[in-house]
Amino acid sequence: MAAESEDPFLWLEEVKGEKALAWVKAQDARTEGELKSDPLFQPLLDDALAVLTAQDRIPYVSHRGGYLYNFWQDDTAIMGLWRRTSVESYKTDKPEWDVLIDLDKLSADEGKKWSFKGASCLAPENVRCLVSLSPDGGDAVEVREFDINTKSFVKDGFFLPTNKSTVDWIDGNTVLVGTDFGAGSETTSGYPRIAKVWKRGTPLSDARTVFEGKAEDTAVWPAVYETAEGTIPAVVRAVDFFDSETHLVEPDGSTKMLPLPLFAEVQGFFRDQVLFSLRLEWTAPDGKTYPQGALLAFSVDEWKKTGQIGAISTLFTPTERTAIDEVATTKDKVFVSVLDNVRGRIYAYDFADGAWGEAKPVSLPENGTVSIADADVYSAIVMFNYQDFLTPSTLYWSFDDAAHIEKVKSLPDRFDASLYKIEQFEVASKDGTKVPYFVVGPKDRTGPLPTLLYAYGGFQVSTTPWYWQTAGKLWLARGNVYVIANIRGGGEFGPRWHEAGLKQNRQRVYDDFEGVAEDLIAKGITTNKQLGISGGSNGGLLVGVAFTQRPDLFNAVLCDVPLLDMLRYTKLPPGASWIAEYGDPDVPEERAAIEKYSPYQNLKDGVVYPRVFFLTSTADDRVHPGHARKMAALMESKGYPFLFYEELEGGHGAATNQKQRAAQLAMQYVYLAKQLGAK
Repeated sequence: MAAESEDPFLWLEEVKGEKALAWVKAQDARTEGELKSDPLFQPLLDDALAVLTAQDRIPYVSHRGGYLYNFWQDDTAIMGLWRRTSVESYKTDKPEWDVLIDLDKLSADEGKKWSFKGASCLAPENVRCLVSLSPDGGDAVEVREFDINTKSFVKDGFFLPTNKSTVDWIDGNTVLVGTDFGAGSETTSGYPRIAKVWKRGTPLSDARTVFEGKAEDTAVWPAVYETAEGTIPAVVRAVDFFDSETHLVEPDGSTKMLPLPLFAEVQGFFRDQVLFSLRLEWTAPDGKTYPQGALLAFSVDEWKKTGQIGAISTLFTPTERTAIDEVATTKDKVFVSVLDNVRGRIYAYDFADGAWGEAKPVSLPENGTVSIADADVYSAIVMFNYQDFLTPSTLYWSFDDAAHIEKVKSLPDRFDASLYKIEQFEVASKDGTKVPYFVVGPKDRTGPLPTLLYAYGGFQVSTTPWYWQTAGKLWLARGNVYVIANIRGGGEFGPRWHEAGLKQNRQRVYDDFEGVAEDLIAKGITTNKQLGISGGSNGGLLVGVAFTQRPDLFNAVLCDVPLLDMLRYTKLPPGASWIAEYGDPDVPEERAAIEKYSPYQNLKDGVVYPRVFFLTSTADDRVHPGHARKMAALMESKGYPFLFYEELEGGHGAATNQKQRAAQLAMQYVYLAKQLGAK
């Protein structure tokens, strides 16, 4: 592809341009016409809807002030219900839910299709909440104050128009807010760079500035940390996607920066201790060197009194195959979930007499993914979730900091797991690094089968064993195979696994993925004609690189909400926020690496490419739909076969409700079946 000035498809970057939308609608019609008319579509749609709208799904909850809060969508609650129930009622098979906001009714009343994006409630009373609503499913939200008792929005309460805002409570009459305050108040990535304290009853224009970042920063985020002893208002200055500063906001409005390196991430506060992890090795003021991936703590109170970091405690030290996944706190304990060779473990830590106790393993099932579903900082209530590829999600809870654990809800089987097996393999990438992957397929497999390979490979996001309900029902249960690859760029083995694939080293990520694909074929699990790949967002870039670098290796490509034009990704907000991951196309040495793999620039003439299925959303304000549009148009101009579908709403998730998700899934699996010869 030629230089930007010669790019014939720049007009497709105009998200709601008349010409661009006409092209989108024509492509949508062509794709829907082909896939929805296929005899497989209706049974796949029925199966997808049955899974996604099933009444026996686990209603995951968060505990606040004695109530359990949940957001729910099904075949009647299309846009969804924000609701709550009691602990006792939740224990029953059919909890009695108190609906707080009916999104379908709200949308009908106001003539706008609202998507629920969460709520921040003022603890400990949890009566007043700041509710975030998206008009199109995107990241930009309208914020309204809501009264739980009256189940209504507060007249003349706190309100922010649609924007990529962050806001949280300091007290009942004060919030800490980052939003669009006018010209010059946002970063080049399109996020707030200013944080202000806003008092009830005053206009936003009178809010007092407490912190200003730089235009080139990724963002400035208000962050109010909750502890059993009270809240800790803070502002996080994200220098880039991974490096940040945390500034505590004092009662007088001044700020005091925690004395941590930029590569330290604050995981929370517990009593007077700040908990933080290290992305890189750190030699601390005490002269000791702490390893990359460690979880550490020190006394904030002591630091405030003396101006110096006191004793640093080590809670977790990683090994070659272990890494921190999550950190959460209750009133009396800190819980840390750890990945051990891509399988989950959870440990509990006590803090007494100014010292941390030894890690105590929490008694939960092994050899799958264990996550912290919820932890209440004001009580001892903590919830855990267990799942693996063949074991449906099971929710456990404890009311005494995990001393006694009770199974509370389980997802029913969506397919007959007894017919399938899980295998874990390793393959050497081009530089010799061993890359693990999981294969899930029929026990009685005797030859190669249609196979779907999925990976992510970026931003230190870990891909762990999960009960993939829809893929299980729509793909696995039809006699096929799916594979999850733990390639570099992810967080499966801690920050080192992620760091290995940054910027000029990005090709390692793609080599890992290619190596797994080749190994699947070498082992006879599949063939290149039966191998499909799937990835979304950064994973969309992954599969875009895969099919342009090795078109001979795959016969189906699901490329979902992808980045593809990597020489222009920083020009499309919020792309500039990802420079720390991919590198800067305006820096010559970094551009040279990007040019070698950027899919849009590496689509060649006269090559036999697989027929790619691109999916995106007009309302995606995280990854610009122009990436998918332009790549599809480029393939069209060269005469290559492809499919393209763009949902007009839904944001980065490309759907606002379960009906949209089901229809998209059915189309995807029709496509996979046609391409790979699957049932």
